[in-house]
Amino acid sequence: MKKNKNEAFTRTCIACNNKKSKYELIRIAYNKNKEINIDIEEKLEGRGAYLCYNQDCLNKVIKTKRLERKLKQIISENFYEDIRGVIIDKEEASNNNKEKQNGGDI
Repeated sequence: MKKNKNEAFTRTCIACNNKKSKYELIRIAYNKNKEINIDIEEKLEGRGAYLCYNQDCLNKVIKTKRLERKLKQIISENFYEDIRGVIIDKEEASNNNKEKQNGGDI
C-alpha cells in the first residue's frame, strides 16, 4: 500500500497521543551536550519530543513529567514557561489571522 506523502511527517504529541503533522507540533530537542531547546525551526539535531500547541497538553506534561522521562533529563520550571510562551504566541497569531480573515474586529 502506498503511503500519502505527508504521512512521513506525522508525529505523536507526548501528552495527548494524538498524531499530527510535525509542523503542527512543538519540537523539544535534546542534544549530545545535554542541552534542551525549543526547536521552532525544526533544524536542531538530537533526540526530540513533540507537543501540541495547547496549554492543556503542556499542563499534562508538567503534571506527569512525561517530557523528563522522554528526554531522560530534569526540566526546569523556566523551560516550561518558555514553552508556554511559544504556545501563547501561536494562539495570538492564530487569533490575529482569524480577525483579518473576518474583516477586523467583530
